[in-house]
Amino acid sequence: MKILIAADGSSFTKKALAFVVTHPELLGSDGELVILNVQPPLPPRVSALAGSATVHDYYQDEAAKVLGPIEEFLRQRQFRFTARWVVGQPASEIVAAAQHDTAHMIVMGTHGHGLLGRTLLGSVAQKVVAESPIPVLLAK
Repeated sequence: MKILIAADGSSFTKKALAFVVTHPELLGSDGELVILNVQPPLPPRVSALAGSATVHDYYQDEAAKVLGPIEEFLRQRQFRFTARWVVGQPASEIVAAAQHDTAHMIVMGTHGHGLLGRTLLGSVAQKVVAESPIPVLLAK
């Protein structure tokens, strides 16, 4: 089984990852994890002023802060995985990545961006559940 884990670096990401790692039967003997970090896009004016190389480096550095510890954790436990980052709106990018990777399940935390973000934008987890054609497991 292939499982996509949406990783934003929050404590809820750690709980989602811990659940999958402590339930290896979910993956099976030939299972694979896909770890995805979605970076929210910078405002166009900031991107234009900074330049594309600087913006790319910024995204890469921010993603590495999230993905680096997860990659090390999974390597130590000898899990098969790939990790990557994209820029965009989290819910739609998570669903698109799961479909692109032919994941059998999405695992993610229920929160991560604080009360203000959930109030203004709606919960990313709720949007993923609503948009995803594949099962979504939420860790709280």
